[in-house]
Amino acid sequence: MRMIYFYAYLCKLLQFDTMKARLNITIDAPLLAEVKKVAFKQKTSVSEIVENYFKTLAKPRNKKTLTQIIDELPKSKIPENKSLSDLYYEAKMKEYRNEK
Repeated sequence: MRMIYFYAYLCKLLQFDTMKARLNITIDAPLLAEVKKVAFKQKTSVSEIVENYFKTLAKPRNKKTLTQIIDELPKSKIPENKSLSDLYYEAKMKEYRNEK
């Protein structure tokens, strides 16, 4: 009995919750059969599959928007008096001269 109290004290001290709650869900029987097959192949239980799915749903997402990603890209160093086509042709000419 002392061991159980010690374990409970340790869990509280380390602040991890070992309590699980029951959840009743209703799904179609054929779907449940398929999920059980998947669980068997993965050597896990249906409960673990559902729990892992819920964990992914509850996890906070730090997704960036496209504009945020574009803003983080390095800025180009193109002179204002040059166009991209001029710079491209100049670079190609340098390559062509170096090959000869």
